[in-house]
Amino acid sequence: MKNLKLNDIAYARSGDKGSGSNVGLIFVNEKFYKWGVENLTEEVIANFFKDIAFGGVKRYLLPNLNAINYILFDSLNGGGSESLINDAQGKTHGQAILKMNVQLPSELFDE
Repeated sequence: MKNLKLNDIAYARSGDKGSGSNVGLIFVNEKFYKWGVENLTEEVIANFFKDIAFGGVKRYLLPNLNAINYILFDSLNGGGSESLINDAQGKTHGQAILKMNVQLPSELFDE
């Protein structure tokens, strides 16, 4: 097993969606994407964002892009125009997920 952070195998994009936010992970290849589909479930991501995603998480698979998009419900305390929190835009959530520690099988790195 290899211990690393998601930013070693994926890129991220995030933004606000009303009172929620979305986080997209784009994997650098199909092997890592398939690992992500198996391991980065709604429950895993909801647990990672448990301090901000109070309404749960919904996952959408985009296999043609080697990407997964997550909606973090009720993560912005009402959104940019309603919230008093410092950054209610969701743009930092993508950077946060890239810091997630993960363990991948070593054979995914064999060429």
